[in-house]
Amino acid sequence: MRIVGVAGTKNTGKTTLVTSIVAELGERGFHVGTVKHAHGGLDVEGRDTWQHKKAGAELVVGSGNETFFNVSGSMELEEILNIMKYIKNLDFVVLEGFKHSPYAKIATSDYAANEHDSRTIIKTVDVRKLDEQGIKSLVDLIEERSFGIIQKLECRKCGFESCKEFRNAKISGSAGADVQCVTDSSDVILKVDGSFIPMNPFVKSLVRKVTLGMVESLRTEEFGAEDFEKIELMIKNEDKR
Repeated sequence: MRIVGVAGTKNTGKTTLVTSIVAELGERGFHVGTVKHAHGGLDVEGRDTWQHKKAGAELVVGSGNETFFNVSGSMELEEILNIMKYIKNLDFVVLEGFKHSPYAKIATSDYAANEHDSRTIIKTVDVRKLDEQGIKSLVDLIEERSFGIIQKLECRKCGFESCKEFRNAKISGSAGADVQCVTDSSDVILKVDGSFIPMNPFVKSLVRKVTLGMVESLRTEEFGAEDFEKIELMIKNEDKR
């Protein structure tokens, strides 16, 4: 799952650009998700879900033709991205806002407040002047320079000495489109007390093989799960009670 941001000052076409990028990625056969940074609340005052939240519910779920989760308080971007990776098998996530995130960004205005922000910008565009070919060229650049969640394992499996070096190489274009983090995959995900814990390839492979072997030895067919695609295992540490 690769990530790209669209950032800029107010009323510079961020949402217009996000929708254009999503549409073009979809045309290319990719599965795409989005995350929008909002300075205020997203729920509409007076609606049922708003009333549930006001009454004290920490988690409100709306279920119908669509399903949405409304959690009290903000969540860190990394946690949101990991949850998205777990829920859906996405190829790309497009961020709207999140100016200070470490991911490659398309800027819709000159907003960079510091050197770190400017280093993550792969292109600055005037959305009003972008035509269809301009969007295609922009998405070509996104495919080349975007990358997944920074794992911070410093495993050097990507060929770089550090995760920071890998990230900088991707953003600058000195690393090709085929160079990606081998530990950023959704086949095995570990979450401990609400925090997603990255695993190196050896540990991930070990956990996968042991868990699959254990489940395959069970009578899953009796419960309608003989052709399972996903295993979810939750373990409570009784020693901490």
